[in-house]
Amino acid sequence: QVQLVESGGGLVHPGGSLRLSCAASGSLWTISAMGWYRQPPGSQRELVASMSTEGTTNYADSVKGRLTISKSDAMNMVFLQMNSLRRKDTTVYFCHAACRRNSGSVESDFWGQGTKVTISS
Repeated sequence: QVQLVESGGGLVHPGGSLRLSCAASGSLWTISAMGWYRQPPGSQRELVASMSTEGTTNYADSVKGRLTISKSDAMNMVFLQMNSLRRKDTTVYFCHAACRRNSGSVESDFWGQGTKVTISS
């Protein structure tokens, strides 16, 4: 299995910045994409940003220009640079990895436990 551990969450004032980190560990799997999801109050879990092995990125419209996803060369670390944070960004952020078995074409999704981000005065 692949384990994902997030860090970097915390309390920040509106307009402030945070950088979330996610460390992936495991064997027998190849990560094809990693990303960040969040679940705002009263909402379903939604994609914030993702990055494929090919370098393709996807962003939610609400975070474009403010949040930037990046990864390590080995794609065992993924980051989310969060700038110009708004109160509506407050929620738990989850790291996600889409993986394929090194042998075969089996695919599986892995999730971290989440890291809390709070934007408040």
